[in-house]
Amino acid sequence: MFLQASRQLEISAVIILLTLSSQSMAEMPESLSQQHLNALVQEDPQQAFIEAFEAGDELTEAAFTSERGVGAKVSETGNRFTRFPRADLKGSGEWATHIPARETGPVAQACIACHSAPYANGSGPNPLNGVVDPLHTGDPSMYLHRNTPHLFALGAVQLIAEEMTAELLQIQDDLEKTVCSSSQTASVPLSAKGTSFGMLTAMPMKTDGACTADFDRSGIIGVDEDLVVKMFGWKGSHATIRAFTRHAAHNELGMQADEIVGELDGDHDGVTGELSVGDLTALTVYMAALERPISKIELAENGLLELPDEEKKLIEDGRKSFAKVGCASCHIPELTVQSPVFSEPSSQIGFFEEIFPSGQKAAEQGLNQVTAIRFDLTDGSPNNHVAITADKETNLGAFPGNENGEAVIAWYSDFKRHDMGPLLADAADVHGFGASVWPTRSLAGVGSTGPWLHDGNATTLDEAIRAHGGEAEESRLSYEALAEQERAAVVAFLENLIIIDLDPEEEEE
Repeated sequence: MFLQASRQLEISAVIILLTLSSQSMAEMPESLSQQHLNALVQEDPQQAFIEAFEAGDELTEAAFTSERGVGAKVSETGNRFTRFPRADLKGSGEWATHIPARETGPVAQACIACHSAPYANGSGPNPLNGVVDPLHTGDPSMYLHRNTPHLFALGAVQLIAEEMTAELLQIQDDLEKTVCSSSQTASVPLSAKGTSFGMLTAMPMKTDGACTADFDRSGIIGVDEDLVVKMFGWKGSHATIRAFTRHAAHNELGMQADEIVGELDGDHDGVTGELSVGDLTALTVYMAALERPISKIELAENGLLELPDEEKKLIEDGRKSFAKVGCASCHIPELTVQSPVFSEPSSQIGFFEEIFPSGQKAAEQGLNQVTAIRFDLTDGSPNNHVAITADKETNLGAFPGNENGEAVIAWYSDFKRHDMGPLLADAADVHGFGASVWPTRSLAGVGSTGPWLHDGNATTLDEAIRAHGGEAEESRLSYEALAEQERAAVVAFLENLIIIDLDPEEEEE
């Protein structure tokens, strides 16, 4: 029997979800040496991947202790954790003086304390929302609320962003060659994987006899002016899993990575060396290679779920209506990754830091592309290897490939920022591109990750859709104009997009 995989899903089969005992927090692991991983890559690259993945698994489940550095000096009275930002605490070593500047917390001892639904590494209920004050206003009316997102298959997200960035930068390079060869101003549309990011204009500029382009970036939309596509963090403020992870570790756990503080005790808890460079590599590889979200339809096609014909029809009708009302124009059902090998660290411009935020050189700390850990999205996931029959096994944790050797990613996003209207606006515009502007949220696994929206304010998927405005208002109005049965079909289609553990090691006796 399957356990319940989401709030909407009950299925009967021989495979079981993660047991409750596996959600208990694990013992605290030792710090992982990046130099050890580098040596292992040169000796046995596949073993290096497996060891990094398993170490990342241990780190996400670990209940960190104060001796390891969890928590922070929140106040002079000795508090280590706080559910609310404390910009009012400005004394020596207190909350408001931490380096890097603190947005929230610390709130927990372990990643899976918040990332827990439908099982470890998943999302979280709204009582676990992050309450953040990145501008240090000290004003509760300006606090931002962040619901816990799931962490599955993030390698696909970064690789799509990397390839889109490469396309956009190539357009920019080609434009520079064009204006320099013609000696005339020119403009070109910016597009990557079928998504438009506006226009880029350039004029030739000669200095000491050499020509370079003087770019007018005012026509760029939906991405930063550097053309690096960023999808991590609710606002799309981080380009890489690594940057997102060390930011979350600092804020939510009070675990400060060496690469953001070096030897400094930035949170004044009396501990340094809290997360090594190797630890961050392991966490990155782990989240990159976690099993992908799947669908009820795919489970049924593989004989793992008995899905009544009427439910199949409802889901299919919902898929068609989802496209008809325009949702699929931003929540693009599938994108392909041409080179499906994830690499940590990356070699793509914008996705590798030569200099860590601490000021240290990455190479001097052991992180370099020569000894990068790699795995293939289409066969590398260690999880959800399923015996379909007695003599047939398939890896449903990996993404399917096509005849061109590409990975097919059902992520339901265009990887672009959009204005979503006043109902979805933050209280403050932290990043400067608009309080109501968000990257298109993935719908992969959305049937298993309620409550919904950035603040967990939508208790149903119907509510989440009806909150859409701004650039999505026309699609929302079209959805609202559907007959009640058609709207129910759209919701059924979304509830079909789930996260589930199919590991045969977790079979019930």
